[in-house]
Amino acid sequence: MDEPRAPILVEPPPGCREDSVVLTFRVHRQFSGLRLDRFIQRQIPRISRTRAQEIIHSCAYRSDGSRRRPSDLVREGEVVLLVRQQFVEPETPLYFDVLYQDEAILAVDKPSGLTMHPTATYHKHTLSHLLKQRYESSGIRGPRIVHRLDRETSGVVLCGCTIEDERKLKKAFENHQVQKSYLAVVRGRIGPDQGSIELPIAPKKGGLHLLMEVSRSDQGLEARTDFVVRERGVGHSLVELFPRTGRQHQLRVHLSEIGHPIVGDKLYGPERELPFVEYIETGLTDSLLRRLGHGRQALHARGMTFRHPRTEQPFTVTAPLPKDLLELWKNLT
Repeated sequence: MDEPRAPILVEPPPGCREDSVVLTFRVHRQFSGLRLDRFIQRQIPRISRTRAQEIIHSCAYRSDGSRRRPSDLVREGEVVLLVRQQFVEPETPLYFDVLYQDEAILAVDKPSGLTMHPTATYHKHTLSHLLKQRYESSGIRGPRIVHRLDRETSGVVLCGCTIEDERKLKKAFENHQVQKSYLAVVRGRIGPDQGSIELPIAPKKGGLHLLMEVSRSDQGLEARTDFVVRERGVGHSLVELFPRTGRQHQLRVHLSEIGHPIVGDKLYGPERELPFVEYIETGLTDSLLRRLGHGRQALHARGMTFRHPRTEQPFTVTAPLPKDLLELWKNLT
């Protein structure tokens, strides 16, 4: 499935304040001909069409400074600008650990809570901005992220240090030539020591935008997750996951479907998306935390193996289980 493209920061268009925050969204072929409100809805996860229209009315511009309307049709290659005044961003971890670096690749350990790219809510509190701050100077291009992790998921993030390295790594991900592994704390004691979950996944009809589900028709895309149970606790399991396909929210959907949702998952846990809506409205209250079992989804991108873009030799990078998940598992055993 196509994922929203990451916005890029540029200078404000004519007539806008110089300190404005500008998010750009390039229109790719598959979106050409869509109404602008539908296009924005596809780019910003989980917003309604009404909210997309409000955003367009308040801050959608063309590069010449003219305003845009929700009914405008977007065309391949054009750039849609959303211009916002400076705003206070939510508090997030503003750090990352370097796991490995050479002239071609940079592998970092992303903490939970740090989003990957600028969005309608985050601008400087993003991994891409932190990378730019640390590595780009005097016009020198820094490492660029080549894949995605959810904001709450911690672990390995891979970057390409040059345009060619970035291209090769992205192609490897697209061609399923990167072997990824995750660790998750899930509800319930999984019976078999290892196994596979092969269930097609499709966008959920109704409910929150971009929510996924196991497909009961022929509309779903093939999805497979292999797993190995590493430890069992009191009513919980520590499981290592190996996604063989790369569907959106695949691990979370598959685990929920077999009755072992990830602890702390606000979308695919026992109450489905209710905790997510509650979290947006009230934040992480004590009551919600007790029901979730953990403040964030207990999912960690443990490692990946791929061919190095320069040497073509197999290369593996791993990230240790973070402190919050170590403590969570200790309390469950």
